[in-house]
Amino acid sequence: MEPTAKSEITIQGIAASRGIAYGQVFLYLQSELEIPHYTVDPDKRGAEVARFEQALLVTRQQISQIQDQVTKNLGEEEALIFDAHRMVLEDQALIGETIRDFEKSGLNIETCFNAVAQRYIQAFAEIDDEYLRERAADIKDVAKRVLHVLLGQSALNLSDLVEKRIIVARDISPSEAASIDRSAALGIVTDAGSRTSHAVIVARSMKIPAVVGTNDLTTKLQNGDWVMVDGYEGCAIINPSEQTLFRYGKIQKARETFESRLMAVNELPAETLDGVAVTLRANIEKPDEVALVRQYRAAGVGLYRTEFLFLSAAKMPDEEEQYAAYKEIVAGLAPAPVTIRTLDVGGDKPLPGAPQLFGPEANPFLGFRAIRMCLENPEMFKDQLRAILRASAHGKVELMYPMISGPEELARADALLAEAKAELTARGQAFDTQLRGGAMIEIPSAAIAGDLLAGQSAFFSIGTNDLIQYLLAIDRGNNRTAHLYDPTHPAVLRMLRQIVETGHQHGLKVSVCGEMAGDPLYVPLLLGLGVDELSMTPTMLPAVKFIIRAMKLSEAQALAAEALRQTDPKQTQALVEAFYQERTKAG
Repeated sequence: MEPTAKSEITIQGIAASRGIAYGQVFLYLQSELEIPHYTVDPDKRGAEVARFEQALLVTRQQISQIQDQVTKNLGEEEALIFDAHRMVLEDQALIGETIRDFEKSGLNIETCFNAVAQRYIQAFAEIDDEYLRERAADIKDVAKRVLHVLLGQSALNLSDLVEKRIIVARDISPSEAASIDRSAALGIVTDAGSRTSHAVIVARSMKIPAVVGTNDLTTKLQNGDWVMVDGYEGCAIINPSEQTLFRYGKIQKARETFESRLMAVNELPAETLDGVAVTLRANIEKPDEVALVRQYRAAGVGLYRTEFLFLSAAKMPDEEEQYAAYKEIVAGLAPAPVTIRTLDVGGDKPLPGAPQLFGPEANPFLGFRAIRMCLENPEMFKDQLRAILRASAHGKVELMYPMISGPEELARADALLAEAKAELTARGQAFDTQLRGGAMIEIPSAAIAGDLLAGQSAFFSIGTNDLIQYLLAIDRGNNRTAHLYDPTHPAVLRMLRQIVETGHQHGLKVSVCGEMAGDPLYVPLLLGLGVDELSMTPTMLPAVKFIIRAMKLSEAQALAAEALRQTDPKQTQALVEAFYQERTKAG
């Protein structure tokens, strides 16, 4: 180790891949592609379209090679990432739009393709759902590859990294991440990105510590600088002192011990020290995630987001296509339950197969979306309801309506569900006749009117992400207000308590499927408030199970009672952190 005499600087980002790494920086900065702009002669336009189709073919071959390489080096599960890239290349909406723009403008195909791709990237980048928002990175990655092929240029990658270095970049695409030699990369730090980016998934698979979202770290470093990457706390330390290096040496040993304890817990039941069993379920997007649900021993699926099926298709999936996807998950996990959320799209999640449904909205999060959009398009909605009902013949299905604001919307949704049931009965097709809809509580009005919803609901599921955003009037995507997003705000805790109490008074199960449910720090608080069930990203299950097995429910209830007495969120956060630290320290 060779720290410099320069001052130590800590840059906070987002913890993305667990681990600690220390070494010299390899600054990976790619310049933007320069796209030529010219008019194609009318007699050469057929050849221009052929050139575009050839570029798509070559890019498909490149991605197949990358996928084969990832399958060989990391495994089939990690290689599934590149299925999303294939879908971009096969997206007839994107391809057709490019060719239509070309035929209308006569401009070279690079210019047309880049303009269309940028529109798609922008649309996905504005989506509220973090997982779906990251699909903008897939389109960006594929578009860059296609443009490189069209321009006859070789795409830069990280395969030439030979020395052991910390890679620092503005961002790293999934295919760039796949090219990294794990024996040469000590750690990864990026200015942009999130915990759900495909590059991060690759880093985790390689067990490379990673921190993302450091904003402008690339402007503060040069090749050869020394940096410490803390993938647990989500920070990068430039020029760490000898004291810091010594401290992190001890931290790394303790963390490695804790990680091994977590994985051992994965095989054990989620049960508190005073014998209370807790139901832990998984949030998923696609049928191929069934394997993860099993691997992490989730008790079924608490949230299946159906949007991916719609957002990844050039045309609206019909009843049969939806039924096939839902059946695969339901049958694959039977007899464990699967909670299927009906379509949750809107101005922030445009549908490639039905762009006419949405126009520009000044504030799409308060606009025409989710259940509102479905109720205004009843035939489309009933296609989905019939598909979900048919899947219920193959296992235990729970149906969940998003963004319910009051009893009138819930009644209208249930009326359409009744129509869908009658239509299937007339067809003679099997389904669970007892299936009822549950309400997602993610709008304050639904929480306040919970007693009016309870009589019509099979269960309550709290979407903490949107509930907190709407309750505190915080746009999480706005850098100037995102820091105000606070799960420990007194109003948030009081509203959570009210929802749970209302649900229980009416004999309903109350679950949480937002980010709070997968954060081990807040799990004791949620259980102490009386939440019955938690649903999260599958990989978070061991950490959540660990804290559950390290506490008594009575202790969590005392924590929640104390938190509800606080007026300052900082005090509540300190209580929550102290509770967690006391129960997770090495024993």
